[in-house]
Amino acid sequence: MDATTRRPGRGVLGYHHAPGTDRVTKGRLEAFSDGVIAILITIMVLELHVPEDATLNALPALAPVLFSYVLSFIFLGIYWSNHHHLIQASKVVDGRVLWANLHLLFWLSLVPFGTAWMGQNGFAAIPTALYGVPLVMAAIAYYILVRALIAAPGQVETLAQAIGSDRKGKLSIVAYLVAIPIAFASPVLAVAIYVGVAAIWFVPDRRMERALGR
Repeated sequence: MDATTRRPGRGVLGYHHAPGTDRVTKGRLEAFSDGVIAILITIMVLELHVPEDATLNALPALAPVLFSYVLSFIFLGIYWSNHHHLIQASKVVDGRVLWANLHLLFWLSLVPFGTAWMGQNGFAAIPTALYGVPLVMAAIAYYILVRALIAAPGQVETLAQAIGSDRKGKLSIVAYLVAIPIAFASPVLAVAIYVGVAAIWFVPDRRMERALGR
């Protein structure tokens, strides 16, 4: 087969297309993203080292590491859940969406590094501030992904309606931007802000579910 010849249903780069269209299907994008997030969680688990001491006295020293892991696990879980609902509520994806999605995954891939550094140094100022960098950049990247999906040709109108003004997304970005400099003066307060952002995303948002039901 000639190098330029395409098999039915495949694009030049090997992306799957729906029959009779020239669009990338969203299934592959979601599966790849799910795999990356699962790997990131696995990496964080591997950073949890078992103490050599067999008594309960060894556990308090692990508290910062365990707390950092739990917090980052929650953040990655939030992104996994929201990403799943976002893609399911969308009808089409295009090349801009693929790159926007990779941009998001890049910043999420730095979360394990920030998690380990912050936890292993007991929430010291610089590691705690740096922990917020991939969080704020991932929040911005997610916003860009949402806009790319809304702007994709042939996208359903219900997606933009479900997103609305995206107050929680914008509030999260502002909160991270505030927490990062605060970490140099009060790491505990910065961590409290990180926890607060995670908490607001625990509040169920039924807009995407309603969009999926239409």
